[in-house]
Amino acid sequence: MRKKWGEKRYYNLNYFLRNKFGEKVFKISLDAGFSCPNRDGTISSGGCVYCSERGSGDFSGDRNFSITHQFEDIKSMMNRKWKTGKYIAYFQAYTNTYANVEELRKKYEEAVSQEGVVALAIATRPDCLSKEVINLINEYNDRLYTWVELGLQTINEQTAKLINRGYSLEIFEDAVTRLREKKIDVVVHTIFGLPSESGEDMLNTIKYLAHKDIQGIKIHLLHLLKGTPLVKLYEQGQLRFLEQDEYIDLICKAVTLIPQNIVIHRLTGDGPRNLMIGPMWSLKKWEVLNAIDRKLELEDLYQGKKIE
Repeated sequence: MRKKWGEKRYYNLNYFLRNKFGEKVFKISLDAGFSCPNRDGTISSGGCVYCSERGSGDFSGDRNFSITHQFEDIKSMMNRKWKTGKYIAYFQAYTNTYANVEELRKKYEEAVSQEGVVALAIATRPDCLSKEVINLINEYNDRLYTWVELGLQTINEQTAKLINRGYSLEIFEDAVTRLREKKIDVVVHTIFGLPSESGEDMLNTIKYLAHKDIQGIKIHLLHLLKGTPLVKLYEQGQLRFLEQDEYIDLICKAVTLIPQNIVIHRLTGDGPRNLMIGPMWSLKKWEVLNAIDRKLELEDLYQGKKIE
């Protein structure tokens, strides 16, 4: 049976947040100055092949400034479009649990202390969640709505090695288990269009996640950005860009496979225009999202309709 999520045919983040907090809620994307074990030599020095120099935080604040300064800058930009609302302190760039607990606490505390913050979101790797770090996150979860974002990208271990993810599926599963033992919400990142992956591979990742104890999912389109290791694979002919219609079709199929209790945080995304090599059609994000909505409506598809 189809549920109602406002005007959408899926449980979208805006609908979830408005129902939870009673008003518009914005993400304030922050760069806390952390690194990543996949970059500093602990695991690897190359990072994931698609990751930009800013650690997938290309639209976050400037790490050369304090958390407070970044927050105020981005808040001011948001308020030009929306005059009222509350805020999510979103630690987006790099690995946001990759520091000692005292440093993490200092950064998190500065963020959640900003006026109007009602939630904390922490993007990280599943192999950077020690018992002490999870206990710290749980302290914030007791104070305000908190979720942790884990970059899975794919369940295909061959693809994971190709993109230099740096951890196994078993480590991801363990991280989800330990976070959920503390009742901390988990949001999982996936990527469609990774090198060597078929449409079936992409949808298999969604089917796998449909049976996990997660509360949110993000589906990204793979972007090829200048200066990333992925450029070499592209030049070697190991990467083919998804066409727009192909991507929209895959997304609509994916939506039908996701349980109706899982919030869909993202169905596409756009990279920095000055760094983009392709696919260039992805820069028209709203055009893509509108096309997804039209196809769902036209074919009477909705979240969870074909869950297996």
